[in-house]
Amino acid sequence: MENLGRGVVAINQGEGKVYVGWRLLGTDPDNIAFNLYRTSGNGKPVKLNKQPIIQSTNYIDQGVDLSQSISYVVRPVLSGKEQAASKPYTLMANAPAQQYLTLPLQTPQGYTPNDASAGDLDGDGEYDIVIHQAGRGRDNGQAGLTDPPILEGYKLDGTLFWRINLGRNIREGAHYTQFMVYDLDGDGRAEVACKTADGTIDGTGKVVGDSTKHWVGQDGKIMTGPEYFTVFDGKTGAALATTDYIPSRNPTDGWGGIGGNGGTDNNGNRVDRFLACVAYLDGKLPSVIMCRGYYGRTVLAAWDWRNGKLSSRWVFDSNKQDGFSGMGNHNLTVTDVDNDGKDEIIYGSMAVDDNGKGLYTTRLRHGDALHVTDLDPTRPGLEVWGIHENEEPVPGYDNGYGAALYDARTGQVIWGKFPGKDVGRGVAEDVDPTNPGAELWWSGSDGVYNVKGERIGDNPPSVNFLAWWDGDLTRELLDGNHIDKYKLTGPSERLLTAEGCSSNNGTKATPALSADLFGDWREEVIFRTNDNKSLRIYTTTIPTEHRLYTLMHDPQYRLSIAWQNVGYNQPPHTSFHLGNGMKTPPKPLLNAEGQSMRSVRKDF
Repeated sequence: MENLGRGVVAINQGEGKVYVGWRLLGTDPDNIAFNLYRTSGNGKPVKLNKQPIIQSTNYIDQGVDLSQSISYVVRPVLSGKEQAASKPYTLMANAPAQQYLTLPLQTPQGYTPNDASAGDLDGDGEYDIVIHQAGRGRDNGQAGLTDPPILEGYKLDGTLFWRINLGRNIREGAHYTQFMVYDLDGDGRAEVACKTADGTIDGTGKVVGDSTKHWVGQDGKIMTGPEYFTVFDGKTGAALATTDYIPSRNPTDGWGGIGGNGGTDNNGNRVDRFLACVAYLDGKLPSVIMCRGYYGRTVLAAWDWRNGKLSSRWVFDSNKQDGFSGMGNHNLTVTDVDNDGKDEIIYGSMAVDDNGKGLYTTRLRHGDALHVTDLDPTRPGLEVWGIHENEEPVPGYDNGYGAALYDARTGQVIWGKFPGKDVGRGVAEDVDPTNPGAELWWSGSDGVYNVKGERIGDNPPSVNFLAWWDGDLTRELLDGNHIDKYKLTGPSERLLTAEGCSSNNGTKATPALSADLFGDWREEVIFRTNDNKSLRIYTTTIPTEHRLYTLMHDPQYRLSIAWQNVGYNQPPHTSFHLGNGMKTPPKPLLNAEGQSMRSVRKDF
């Protein structure tokens, strides 16, 4: 975990009111309190609260004169004594009343800001943004030329750290261009890791491989030429290490199997389906896992970046373990399913253990959506809500459920619906306070279900993303450029419409990123503006009485932010039940610098 600061943010609400939020850290003692100070212009700091703030980590400052700049800091209070002040957050004079921060971009001509990720690129304790700038893209099943994918690293004020051009020998597309942003070696600064090729240009202008090579075929597919894996410096964009990508594409017709779309091809479709993630495979430092294939053969390759050297930890190949062919997804999740302090990778209908061995397979085959958290607080451990394509019967396999709930540790199916159907999307989360645990629904369902498989109400208005936004503990619905409050009876309530902004990825209608980036535990949502010249980072201004540590200090949630950009983007989830009637979250086992120090959790 990053060594985070307080992440103070102040939003002008108009009429002399300013919303101020800040982080509670996973390393903070339970009895910590806060004092909030405002400084106007060149004046002296004024304490705003009469008693130390203990109930939440937000505050509404009223009667504020914004004709001059103002800044806010918080000071922790322990045993009645104030601690060091946070970094200040400044609102400039006459700041407009708007609930978003603007991050200006230097978008290349003909490109559109697409998926984003977050990491502390310069080690200052606050998050920076890496944005994937996308030109012409193609689905892997389509022929046609694409533009070179571009990655850019920015501070939140719009300062450009670097630009990495992945080059013409890397194809652009949702299934192809995956990038990981994470502090892989524990030095306090994030790295960027992704697939590269001849002609990739790093953030300092240096070329990876041979810039003269052109491996793109007449149909736009890339079926020959070397494939590389590169780790870049998060602050400079410099290529730190490059090695051969594992696995290679060969044989190019060897990636079919028994998935929802069984069979094989030799036209660059199934062979070039990629995913990626970060996982704590040794429970101490993170590894990056680069993945290839999910319709049939699936290979996961774990890499360690330690002391300036890149090394292979293990390689999982579904061809070498019976029952794992065709169990992959358009997305994945990383979490500790067996409570041993080390992470597993849930890759759709199968799980890979921290040692690179197959842990289990549900035999439910390939799918498009995946949600993992403590959906049913009455059961021990975590549950998985999987959405599957099972419209094509396969000899020897049941024509299984299109939507199924199963145990994250064992793969045991708890219940399922829509056998023999191709279900495109599904969501699972606590969105209604009147029903214990999570609610579950899917595209084509006849309503919303509880964790026992019982219909309890009508469908929510969307089957897409989620965000903790208002003041209670249930989660809201995020779809396109708006956020809605679901109600089991009656119409949903619109809480936010991001005017002048667009979602990404066509009909998937996903944000650039949703994550707890600053302020209190609730989430921020990033959209691109319609003119593609900037990002807007929307943050809630609704007070809450609930005090939780930053979600980024929950290991599963933090790793969800790393993999959110891969494949068909999915919303992040915590490793504990966050919802109505929840128990106090387990204290994350982190050292004083915020780094993961997980061991067996007795409260699991």
